[in-house]
Amino acid sequence: MLLPDKVQTMGIAGLSIERANGNLEVVDGRAPEFYLETLGISEEEKARLVELVRNRIGHIDPAVSLLVSGTSGNAYAHLTGNDKLTEYPIPRIDLPPGEGRTLLDIGCNWGRWCMAATRAGYNVVGIDPSLGAAMAARRVARELGYDIHYVVGDGRWLPFARESFKVVHSYSVLQHFSKEDARRALSETSRVLTSDGLARIQMANRIGLRSLQHQAKRGFREPIMFEVRYWPIGELRKAFETAIGPTKVSVDCFFGLGWQWVDMKYMQARHKPILLASEALRQLSRLLPPMAHAADSVFCTARKSIA
Repeated sequence: MLLPDKVQTMGIAGLSIERANGNLEVVDGRAPEFYLETLGISEEEKARLVELVRNRIGHIDPAVSLLVSGTSGNAYAHLTGNDKLTEYPIPRIDLPPGEGRTLLDIGCNWGRWCMAATRAGYNVVGIDPSLGAAMAARRVARELGYDIHYVVGDGRWLPFARESFKVVHSYSVLQHFSKEDARRALSETSRVLTSDGLARIQMANRIGLRSLQHQAKRGFREPIMFEVRYWPIGELRKAFETAIGPTKVSVDCFFGLGWQWVDMKYMQARHKPILLASEALRQLSRLLPPMAHAADSVFCTARKSIA
């Protein structure tokens, strides 16, 4: 349900459209059922995925094995494309019990947050511009016995009716959008939320320690393509309140983007102290909310204003 007449946020969206339209010229024939051309992975990673498929290596879906570091962060790179993962790294979603409420996950990729929300009792729909990732998500959901619906689409042009969802969630997605595109996605989020619905969206903070390091590495130039955009906390709050409603900014993690405490068992020894420190500071921030100004990754939780 991508719109071909719009400028896409990433190149694989265009390839997803071509593949869906039956353009055989774009198909990677080594493993066409895995939609390699739409996964957004390198040529070396594609070759490794083909090897995993042909030799039946690993305990999890081959596509997910190659997507893990891209969705979870560089600290997960040692798990990519091998048999070290014996289960799917599904995080814990910090939301009230779902009790059958509808939830939309924008930029779901292979569906890790969709599955986390399903475990929490939500009725989940995931949307992503990658056809290959959506197909991987569907395979994993079937494998685990989860009833989750996936749509190939664009967070800026959500193909859903007004007030379709009680909750909209997104992680490590809008932080890659231009600020104009991010604001459009927030407007769409508000449109599909029910009255008094909740949006919980992760973003990157401009003055986090690791965030500053990354910005310095690229010379504090304007980001291009799918690079991370780092927002000041005040600008984030204003953007969310303008589009959706009253907003709280809270800590996701420190010292990088993507750290999840439940993933401690997957971490290498050199990363465990970082994750431990990040979690300790996150817990402290519950007592001292202004600490969010120093976090690298934050959640913006907005309640839709009732008209």
